[in-house]
Amino acid sequence: MMKKWSLFALIFTVFLVLAACGTEEAAKEEENTNSGDDKKVEESSKIKIKHELDDEEVVLEKTPEKVVVFDFGILDTLDELGIEVAGVPQASIPPYLDKYSGSQYTNAGSLKEPDFEAIHAMKPDVIFISGRQADLYDEFKEIAPTIYVGLDYSNYMDSFTHNMEMIAEVFGKEEQIKAELEEVNQTIASIKEQTSGKDEKALIILGTEGKISAYGPSSRFGIIHDVFGFKAADENIEVSTHGQSVTFEYISETNPEILFVIDRDAAINANSSVKDSLENELVQKTNAYKNGKIIYLNAGPWYLSGGGLQSMKQMAEDVKAGL
Repeated sequence: MMKKWSLFALIFTVFLVLAACGTEEAAKEEENTNSGDDKKVEESSKIKIKHELDDEEVVLEKTPEKVVVFDFGILDTLDELGIEVAGVPQASIPPYLDKYSGSQYTNAGSLKEPDFEAIHAMKPDVIFISGRQADLYDEFKEIAPTIYVGLDYSNYMDSFTHNMEMIAEVFGKEEQIKAELEEVNQTIASIKEQTSGKDEKALIILGTEGKISAYGPSSRFGIIHDVFGFKAADENIEVSTHGQSVTFEYISETNPEILFVIDRDAAINANSSVKDSLENELVQKTNAYKNGKIIYLNAGPWYLSGGGLQSMKQMAEDVKAGL
């Protein structure tokens, strides 16, 4: 009888061990399943951005909270959307963004000479750069995920729209950006409707320290022709970042009906202006001068920023003066 009870106890013990093992295996399997689900959720919450300076995607683990911006167009967009910024290059900030020169923001250097030590100390979640910093991309991305937001001037609106939609994705502002883009496109359509019926031809120049450069279609300021629809007084201007160097005789001979002027001196120093040197005897011979159509564009948005929600609206208002 004792042998039977011993055998029964042995069988019962083995049964308990097997049951415990099964329960443990099921628990592990459930844990692995849950872990896999967590990884999927974690992966889907990451923000992945592709840009032209990198073959690989820029991966943001979450919506950025500490943001450094080296492109004033993106800065004015974030400002319009109410998104906080931690650091900016405080040299030459456009007047309409002057609040970012305050001590509550970290000075990240200048547009062409970033203060990498200060940026590194901030431990930013993301850095936005554009053309002036493109050569320094590798140094930026060693500090934090870095996104290039340079504009393609020959394809301005597609490039602008792409940047705005990217900002929407990064910061979860899709609906707001959609509404903003609709407003911008409606304004552009309204201006083009008026310029399409006009034969007046326009010339775009940038003035600085007595020197002048001309810009035509597909150039840095070619949005006036390519997007807003003003006819070009000269279709053969060299497309260059710094424009085609010209003389006052050139302006007189080209004789535009509308002369759009970007005053670089005023963009850098609010107390400076090229107006006195520009409106000389030669320029006074043009139809633009005679008809009061020398339009001085808002230097901050045109020269220092551009490509932002606020600057795009200001640029549209500026060119309306040419109508």
